[in-house]
Amino acid sequence: MQPHYIILLIIAYFSVLILISVFTGKSANNSTFFKANNSSPWYLVAFGMVGASLSGVTFISVPGWVEAQSMSYMQMVFGYIVGYAVIGLVLLPLYYKLNLTSIYTYLQTRFGEYSYKTGASFFLLSRTIGASFRLFLVANVLQLVLFDAYGIPFWVTVCITILLIWIYTFKGGIKTIVWTDTLQTLFMLIAVGVCIYAISDELNIENIFSYVADNQLSKIFFFEDVKAGDYFWKRFLAGAFVAIVMTGLDQDMMQKNLTCRNLKDAQKNMFWFTIVLVIVNFFFLALGILLTDFAQKNGIDAHKDELFPVIATNGTLGFTTAVFFLLGLIAAAYSSADSALTSLTTSFSIDILEIDKKNTTEQEKIRKKIHILFSFVLIATILIFKYFIADESVIAKIFTFANYTYGPLLGLYAFGLFTNYSVKDKMVPVICLLSPIFTYVTNLIFLEAFNFDFGFALLILNGAFTFLGLRIFIKKSSYINNLNI
Repeated sequence: MQPHYIILLIIAYFSVLILISVFTGKSANNSTFFKANNSSPWYLVAFGMVGASLSGVTFISVPGWVEAQSMSYMQMVFGYIVGYAVIGLVLLPLYYKLNLTSIYTYLQTRFGEYSYKTGASFFLLSRTIGASFRLFLVANVLQLVLFDAYGIPFWVTVCITILLIWIYTFKGGIKTIVWTDTLQTLFMLIAVGVCIYAISDELNIENIFSYVADNQLSKIFFFEDVKAGDYFWKRFLAGAFVAIVMTGLDQDMMQKNLTCRNLKDAQKNMFWFTIVLVIVNFFFLALGILLTDFAQKNGIDAHKDELFPVIATNGTLGFTTAVFFLLGLIAAAYSSADSALTSLTTSFSIDILEIDKKNTTEQEKIRKKIHILFSFVLIATILIFKYFIADESVIAKIFTFANYTYGPLLGLYAFGLFTNYSVKDKMVPVICLLSPIFTYVTNLIFLEAFNFDFGFALLILNGAFTFLGLRIFIKKSSYINNLNI
């Protein structure tokens, strides 16, 4: 695919996003930036959240997993259903009852200032690393297929990438993102559909569902080896807790839900979002089967994360497929990254600087400065990945380690919602720092001694260590009236 075609595609794509930001950013203020004036239609939020959940990493990686893991990932997706039910029935009523802008304000009300700052800090760390890693992958792809041809260095590519996000989010914030995420989700799903159609046509498949069902890679449920990482109950329970933590306890994802007009609309959003997400994940895995078979029949030596990009862009499936693949990849990455920049700005402004206690004019100035600050933070983190670490396998491990930071959030919220104890607030940061360390060491011991892989269930273990630590350091005579609904 010629570089000038890619440039035209990128210009057209971002022109549409900037045009949306112009309309949604009219008369915008802090309430618009943080909560979209509580005016977002629930169906737009639901559809846009699909794109935010399926980042560029998912867009590339999930189809590539099928060759080695079949469709075992669906076990985790089925667990998501339980997790999203908990969000809709437990967490959303709590957030709306307390009228929260940042969901971590709950920790201040429930436990105290140290717990509040700790929860927000873990989110800021995790989201910064996660968003930077996703953008790093996409910037690498753009560098290879476009900017290298013009001799443009990687750091310029990264700066352009973040600048484009800042341009269409700096005024309207979350209100703009609700609309741009909807468009980006649509592009992503069209890309998957086009690729499925193109490969099915090349392989002369008449019925895609029968083909997938009869394929040897279509196995979903794994009950054979309890020690394996793909064992059903590990994946299912991990999926439930991953959904609760990485959606329900994540400011990025919940900020969109809190822009709905009321609780009922937010719950409707979660219901339909769950259905659509399950279906979309199935099609990603079905695409993985088609890509694997296509590669084998055409002698294409590409596996895992390379499988989808190589087949889609090498010209075998035609120019149109390559265009939609790049469009889908960019949409998947930016639908996650733009909301990350906004949620980082929101959390730091509300949770760390507490700008809601300042006058309106001062709030506006501080929020704009923080938005710019986190743009530079993302740029710096991506460049560290590229120039100082420079090993993608190590970077991937850092991204995986970011998942450890959600465990303490799980433990904090579980203890707050399901017990009536008050804790020694000053001990909470120590507990939350030690829990991921205990989790890492425990996993190493179980792997060495029993060949037992916790897999995605590490999140549950991490949360359990945090919960136990909080239980140990409760205050005497600390039985209180909980804020649970």
